[in-house]
Amino acid sequence: MHFNNDTDLYRVIGANIKYYREQRKLTQVQLAEQAQISISYLSKIEAAGCNKSLSISVLNQIANVLNVEISEFFKEVSES
Repeated sequence: MHFNNDTDLYRVIGANIKYYREQRKLTQVQLAEQAQISISYLSKIEAAGCNKSLSISVLNQIANVLNVEISEFFKEVSES
């Protein structure tokens, strides 16, 4: 996995979190509450233009709630 810049990295992570959240049929509010983060923080993470740095701890909390490996957040999914 290679990202040219932080913007690309955050875009991929945010898109993957949103994808897995929607697969689990969770709202942003539900995921934020279960991951013990604020809804505004989750909203910023999922926003396409997010440039907010993320801690590994927060990513781990979100991955645990979504029941996915944390590495899944870094995989760029080809849109068809």
